Amino acid sequence: MKRTLTASLAFWGLAALLVASCQSEAEVAPSEAVPGSVLPANFPAPAYALDQNPPSREAFELGRMLFYEPMLSRDGSVSCGSCHQQFVAFANADHRVSHGVAGRLGTRNAPALQNLRWKRDFFWDGGPKNLETLPLAPLTNPLEMDETLENALHKLNASSEYQQRFFKLYGRQPIDSYQFLRTLAQFTAGLTSANSRYDQYVRHEPGGDLTAAELRGRAVLAQKCAACHSTDLFTDDSFHNNGLDRQFATDSGRAHVTAVRADVGLFKVPSLRNVALTAPYMHDGRFQTLAQVLEHYDHGVAESPTLDPILRRPDGQLGIPLTSQEKSDLVAFFNTLTDQEFLKDKRLSGRP
Repeated sequence: MKRTLTASLAFWGLAALLVASCQSEAEVAPSEAVPGSVLPANFPAPAYALDQNPPSREAFELGRMLFYEPMLSRDGSVSCGSCHQQFVAFANADHRVSHGVAGRLGTRNAPALQNLRWKRDFFWDGGPKNLETLPLAPLTNPLEMDETLENALHKLNASSEYQQRFFKLYGRQPIDSYQFLRTLAQFTAGLTSANSRYDQYVRHEPGGDLTAAELRGRAVLAQKCAACHSTDLFTDDSFHNNGLDRQFATDSGRAHVTAVRADVGLFKVPSLRNVALTAPYMHDGRFQTLAQVLEHYDHGVAESPTLDPILRRPDGQLGIPLTSQEKSDLVAFFNTLTDQEFLKDKRLSGRP
């Protein structure tokens, strides 16, 4: 979901108790199962396992209903899908920061929701540690859905449709926090983007031809960017200070969760998958184009005590030197990571 700065260590410790039964290893599901249940051949092992009891298909469809359910917000105006739109890889098109109830503005850019099964923590600061507790932050954030878990469950239990669907899955009433969070995760876990032209190229599938410029861009990425954007997930899922600012008074990043001075200004490395569509970029949406992002790394990196060492050159200069040709080739390669099947899959669109 969207980013929040209101989560605390105590909050996440309590939330983790709700999902103690979460599995740690993933299984390969049959091809006729829910979207994303077949693991991509070029991906590493995931961190989260799809549920098999209750049945995945029914749980996925109910989770999809919850994802697009505005009733879960305080005033019935905002759903998860309001800020995470499929046509831009479940990011928030054109908005620098998230938009909540009553037109309230959040504090961070809403990132793409894709390949969540491979993440061990979430948000720009890594606050949530589990896919199932993840929705609690946007649900309760006054700048986002501004609701309580208790009220959200009350609304679901007041709906005969939700009562029937949850009872069919779990065989008990009323709908509780475990059922609610577990079921929503069966949908978000299925948001798998793994069929771009790049994927077809590395898996030697039809349609996987790359141009000379795209191949050069891939080589530049491997040489100069792979320290953070690694594996075919194109992120190492860690936290880095990439030199956006000299000071971080308004948003301390990872330090907001850890309270560790060395984490000030560190933010989660986003995946480059579908990156051509997920503007604006960075945790605060400050860059509108990929060209601006590359200009930043080339000559816009700011000095600060926690700046990542990989951005310090041996000659004392900061950043990653990129020629005009390299920048052009990188953008060309980024476009090969667009997954049209993911963006248009009707099984992921709106309420079933």
